[in-house]
Amino acid sequence: MNKNFYITTPIYYPSGKPHMGHAYSSIIADIFARFKRLEGFDVFFLTGTDEHGLKIQREAEKNKKDPKVFCDDLSLSFKDLTKILHLSNNDFIRTTEKRHFKSVQEIWQRLENSGDIYLDKYRGWYSVSDEAYYDEDEITEENGKKISISSGSTVDWVEEESYFFKLSAWSNKLLELYRSNDDFILPTSRKNEVIKFVERGLKDLSVSRTSFSWGIPVPKNKKHVIYVWLDALTNYISALNFPNEKDQNFQKFWPASVHIIGKDILRFHAIYWPAFLLAAKLPVPKRVFGHGWILSDDKKMSKSLGNILDPIEIIKDYGVDQLRYYLVKEVSLGNDGSVSMQNLTNCINNDLANNYGNLCQRVFSFIKKNCSNKIPKPNKLDEIDEKFLNKLKNNTSNLITLMNKQNLNEFIKIVVSYSFDANKYFNDAEPWAKKKDDPERMESILFVICEQIKNISILLSPIIPVATEKVLKIMNLNIKKLSLDDIQNMKNFNHDKELNKLDILFSKIEK
Repeated sequence: MNKNFYITTPIYYPSGKPHMGHAYSSIIADIFARFKRLEGFDVFFLTGTDEHGLKIQREAEKNKKDPKVFCDDLSLSFKDLTKILHLSNNDFIRTTEKRHFKSVQEIWQRLENSGDIYLDKYRGWYSVSDEAYYDEDEITEENGKKISISSGSTVDWVEEESYFFKLSAWSNKLLELYRSNDDFILPTSRKNEVIKFVERGLKDLSVSRTSFSWGIPVPKNKKHVIYVWLDALTNYISALNFPNEKDQNFQKFWPASVHIIGKDILRFHAIYWPAFLLAAKLPVPKRVFGHGWILSDDKKMSKSLGNILDPIEIIKDYGVDQLRYYLVKEVSLGNDGSVSMQNLTNCINNDLANNYGNLCQRVFSFIKKNCSNKIPKPNKLDEIDEKFLNKLKNNTSNLITLMNKQNLNEFIKIVVSYSFDANKYFNDAEPWAKKKDDPERMESILFVICEQIKNISILLSPIIPVATEKVLKIMNLNIKKLSLDDIQNMKNFNHDKELNKLDILFSKIEK
């Protein structure tokens, strides 16, 4: 079995500071990357910034900065966010890097060589904000302005000389791809949306611009710059050292296992990107997962609406694990979800502080007072102990399946239920009542509950990496040396070593 796994976030457009939507995509991708490492896979996790296009050029001019200098500053804020969010990415790519230029120009050359690019004139509606072209039936008029129905962004009529990609020629091949691979686009509702769009008939795609200069020049025609999406999408192979197809990283990790994207850029990833790759005679990615939007006041966050929620400020006030957990627990992956500070508070208090945090606190404090601060060796386990542990152990393969199908919400729901069960087990077993009359039974109970805390912590580590690492360290375990196999292993503990110092994992938020 191929044990390589390549996952990407969208590369972010740094025309402003990072917002919650950026954080959400990154956190989701990080969770899947961490989980695959636990599963024993060699993982390559990529994120980065998309830095070309008219929108960036105009923003730079507005700020009286050279576009590259403007991008350097903003890209740094996205790079800093990877650390703040505790992302485990292997690489951070920028489309202003030399390795990317080389890759994009090679893709262009291959599309020309295949006869899929021709020169003509573009006439149509274009959104600078979305860097996207729209058909007549995709726009409407509001307050005397033409806008995109899907994004709400202003569109302008554009007429200019342009190179075109023969997208129309790839309709049947794309439909064959979607129908022969049920999981190529997830969730299914997104796949159906894409199929309907392609079935209506695809038009050839304008893939160059002459009205601005901030981009990668078309080979042999410097008057044109390459369309920002053909440029941006190529980042996924630039990071693997394409065009060197014999490079170890390209050999190991392409095609990508999954592109995690927002639903608003589904068309680019599920139609344009596979068409470009097919024309260039390169393998297409295995999956594109389009998640919903994180809403603020029930609207998509955007700079123009002034409703951007700053993830960095929320992390300062509540904590990084708290934000990570809340976003993936409360928002159904694939659907839109509204951020509420009240719901965040409830989630922290109920799931993290009162449940998982309280369980660890109670158990470790009891061991410190009653067992010389060491996890006891197990004596004979009762049937109730075996049943309690096996409920989680025997469900591990199902949990793996859920994560591999990006069913993150069901995964979390099940794992959190194990934490509630563990609190109940501890209450019902009453180790404090066994201390005098049956100390051996007390020791078995404590071993069992520590074993379950270990297992729950392994499963939660992709979601709340900071807290789970602390818990495992308290028990003298190292998450970097643990895997899903250790859920079946009951010999991880050093029973002669004292537990490390315990601090409060999650402070309750006063309402």
